[in-house]
Amino acid sequence: MTDGNFFQRAYDIVRQVPEGRVATYGQVARMMGEPRKARYVGFAMHSSPGVKGGVPCHRIVFADGGLAPGFAFGGPDEQRRMLQAEGVGFLPNGKVDLRRYAWEA
Repeated sequence: MTDGNFFQRAYDIVRQVPEGRVATYGQVARMMGEPRKARYVGFAMHSSPGVKGGVPCHRIVFADGGLAPGFAFGGPDEQRRMLQAEGVGFLPNGKVDLRRYAWEA
């Protein structure tokens, strides 16, 4: 798959996403200089220590604003709850409103 250094670099980017904002897997990959490795960013988020470990992986969503069906810390309902608690809004189709809540790094 990829080495731990990739995961750590992904975590470093994700730690920068402010509360109330989201980033996409692809955005994180591009910021790492690895534009074709969005899927690997997903692997990193699934393996992350989560918020308790200082990695707010719940702030990472699909390019269309969709939530990860296998969110590692309780599923998409928990991811949605965590984002809403930070003030992130959702569209009627259940996806994050990226026009309003996307992180502009």
